[in-house]
Amino acid sequence: MPRAKETLTITTPAGEDAEDIGEIRDIVGFHLRLAHGAVYRHFTETFTDLGLTQKQVSVLWLVDDHPGIAQTGLSQRMRMDRATTMAIVNRLEARDLLVRGPSPTDGRKQALTLTEAGKAMLATAKEAIRAHEDWLKSRYTAREVALLVELLTRLHE
Repeated sequence: MPRAKETLTITTPAGEDAEDIGEIRDIVGFHLRLAHGAVYRHFTETFTDLGLTQKQVSVLWLVDDHPGIAQTGLSQRMRMDRATTMAIVNRLEARDLLVRGPSPTDGRKQALTLTEAGKAMLATAKEAIRAHEDWLKSRYTAREVALLVELLTRLHE
């Protein structure tokens, strides 16, 4: 029997005592966790029909931007370990969204390229990403978005 599709809400509704969080209000990590949760829920809701994760979309996008990239190049750009990258590539390859082939420059590496189905899926994913980004950026001015990106970049670089 097929499972009913789960409907996700964009944010968890705040309870009546939501404003009374005490000293934790000043903990930056707490707010980052809440923000991540809200963004992740919206992303998941936006992408539910595509059956892709954030990391899978990122891999498709990077392979499209860098045709022939090796898995090690993906790992470095996404700051993931090789095993996780390989698992994602394996899933995308099983769905016929990308293919491995011999690297023209290094016989020890495999070059990754998108299939036609992968290119079509990425085009659809980019539309969903634009909608997701519009939702996210609608909370800020253009100047605030630029500042937010700058500040967040300091955390991960």
